[in-house]
Amino acid sequence: MKINKLYLLLFTVALFSCQNKEQLRKLPYYNTSTFTPVWELPEDGSFHSIRDFKLIDQQGKAFTADSLKGKICVVDFFFTSCPGICPKMAKSMTTLQNDFLNDDAVLLISHSVTPEQDSVATLAQYAKKNNVSYNKWKLLTGDKEEIYNLGRKFYFVEEDLGENKDTSIFLHTENFVLIDKNKIIRGIYNSLDPTSMLSLKEDIKVLEQE
Repeated sequence: MKINKLYLLLFTVALFSCQNKEQLRKLPYYNTSTFTPVWELPEDGSFHSIRDFKLIDQQGKAFTADSLKGKICVVDFFFTSCPGICPKMAKSMTTLQNDFLNDDAVLLISHSVTPEQDSVATLAQYAKKNNVSYNKWKLLTGDKEEIYNLGRKFYFVEEDLGENKDTSIFLHTENFVLIDKNKIIRGIYNSLDPTSMLSLKEDIKVLEQE
């Protein structure tokens, strides 16, 4: 009986220790495409964040930078007809959707990089096919230049970011970007790597403690 009580005590201590470590762990902030970690924000509020924009979701409703406020967001860039990495990316997003389905603080956002093909109706069909929950996962279309500029200059979604890239150079990457409630980048993850996706899930939980 004493042994059982000792095991229970050790388990409780270990559990408390793990929870305390997660509460104490802090994610860096990212200000540039090099993803050099920054640990303290400037007091003047000048740090890089996602700028204003206006796009349309899979139900034809406007989606803007205001839609990000107060939300922890996971962001990617895809296209519905992609036969390669996009289905795998969608699978990773679906896992996140299921994990955080009832968590109102978390929002998933996928931008189409072929908006001329991915109309609202096309996105709606894709959403139905992939069991996308509208309240949790937004599929966005709109002006191509707007989307590409957001991806490259603000989300830094391409690791090989080039200052001179424009809409004539196709935007295609498996990266997921993590944004905090203040629209600041807090991490980048390979959506095709299970270990990276586990890290993303844990980092979302860390942001929820901030």
